[in-house]
Parts: sequence; structure tokens; C-alpha cells
Amino acid sequence: MVTLQKVHGSENSFFLLDETQLTQPLSDDQLTTLTQRLTNKETGLLGGADGVLAITDAPGTAGKMTVVNTDGSFAKLCGNGLRTVARYLSEKTGQTSFRVHTDFADLAVAKQEPLAAGVPAYSVEISPVSFAPEALPFANLGTDRIVDTVLPAIHPHLKFTAVAVPNPHLIAFVSKDELAGPDLERIGKQLNGENPYFPEGVNVTFAEILGQDTLFARTYERGVGFTNACGTGMSATTLAFILTHPHQAALDRVNTVYNPGGMVKTVVHRDHDHYWIELIGNATVTATMTLPEAALIGGDLQQAVIKQTGEQAAYERFVAALPHRALADTLTEGV
Repeated sequence: MVTLQKVHGSENSFFLLDETQLTQPLSDDQLTTLTQRLTNKETGLLGGADGVLAITDAPGTAGKMTVVNTDGSFAKLCGNGLRTVARYLSEKTGQTSFRVHTDFADLAVAKQEPLAAGVPAYSVEISPVSFAPEALPFANLGTDRIVDTVLPAIHPHLKFTAVAVPNPHLIAFVSKDELAGPDLERIGKQLNGENPYFPEGVNVTFAEILGQDTLFARTYERGVGFTNACGTGMSATTLAFILTHPHQAALDRVNTVYNPGGMVKTVVHRDHDHYWIELIGNATVTATMTLPEAALIGGDLQQAVIKQTGEQAAYERFVAALPHRALADTLTEGV
């Protein structure tokens, strides 16, 4: 038998699969097919999800995380997902501070104090960070570094910052009306379809500055579309905030980033010439699903035995008490 978890970080939801339970790890094609089945919002389990987090063994770390988007593409990193993987591996191994392997780096994670009663929290490292065009990649925009830059090919007046963390992100600071307006979806679809500027696509975030060290961020994710939150997006946006608004944000200072799915804390650090971001937020398990391995691989999801954890109610109480819920509720309509 195989047990899956339905998990989320800031309502960015996933199915978590520990492949060490399986007779043998899944191939990339099998993992893609499984993800598309599980996450389909109409035919998948529990209303679908934004992706699958697959865990395998990795020497010298507690485990390796592989992230598969709902369209079957593989993501370089997922900050919200990494928090839930950190929780799973912490509970599996008994460790409270350790590293998780990804294809780009071994990332430090740690258990933190709960955000509220029944809302477990973990911190995760987001890195490596690069502004280089080949890291995102981007081209045909008349520049080799995009920091607080108007890009007329994309929008006539918004100033963008592009950074890989290592997922590629394009960020603009906007008004509340622009945050809720049509431009984010238009730009997200443009740059994640066939285009000459970001040939591999890019996550696009609009953020409203609410005050000192405080943001509201909304992301159109590559391979997914609108999600309730994007962990690497909020991390990259905090770095862009510090670079472009130094009077309102600074290194080594705690930021609060609200999002349609809740809230996280971020801290940007710089070691010599290298940035890295600490992302702190919830790691919620909403349900567990048990089914035979053959049924999982064969796509017979009806055999799954589902057990709710009750943690979602605690998370919803936490979120209901947060500021800016009216805007968040508006933005999550239809997500």
C-alpha cells in the first residue's frame, strides 16, 4: 500500500508522494502521467492540486524533492512545497533542522514555532539567486539585466525586475487596482506561450507595497496559471522590493508577504556577492490517501481511501484573522 498526503503552503496545494514506499521509483514519464491524473481539478483526487511533490532518497540529506506542475512539466523549485516536504521529512526522521536535496542545491530547512494553534510552520532556504539572462532565460528585451526596468514589449509603463531563484520570476510593483486588474493574466499568458522574450516561460508576480517591510503578492505561475501563492515568487519579490525600494525594505529584516492564500515571512540575506532568501510559513496536511501501488501507477484513483486530518479548519481560522482578506477573497475567486 502507498500513502499520499494532500498538503499546502499558503493554499498552494500539492499531493506529496514518498517514492521510497514504492517497489521502484517512477520514471519521469510515469511521474508526469500520475501528476496530470491526480491534480486535474475535475477528475483528480480531492478537487485536484497545483502539482505533485515526489520524495526520493539522496545521500547526505534527508531526501530529494522533485516538483511536477499540474501540466506535467518539472519545476526547478517550489518554496511552498518545500515547507511541506520539510515537515514530512522532519516527522519521518525526527530531525528539526536538516537539508533537502534539489537539482540545483542542497537547501537548509528547519521547524519553526506554529503560526497559530494547529498551524505548523517551517523555514526553507530559497537559492541560488541569479539575474543573468541565461539563468532565466530572457532575450530580445534590449538589456542584459532587468532591475526596475520598463519593458515596452511587455507593458508600456510598469517597471519590472527579473530574477531566478532558481525558478524564473518577473516582478512588478503595482497599485491595488492593477493587482486586481487584467494585466497580470495577460502578461502571464503571453510570456508562458510561444514568445521571443522568455522562451522557456516565466512566473509573473504583481505586488502591492502595503508599508514598511510589507507586501501583497499575486503570481501567475509557469505551468499552472494563477495559484493562491507562490513561495519562490514571494521570495524573489522580497529581493526585488529591497533592491528597488531601499527606504521601505532592507537585508536581514523580516518581511510580511500577504497572498491570496494567506501569509508568509521572508528574510533576504547576502553572503559576499550571493543572495539567498529565508521563507517561513505554514506546512499544512489536509488529508491522507491510501491505495495499492498498482492502482496508483495504473490511475485507478477510485481505490483510494481518504482520511481528512482536520488541519484545514485551523488554517482557515488563522487566515480569517489576517488583514487584507477582502482583497484576497476577491483574487481567489475562480482560482
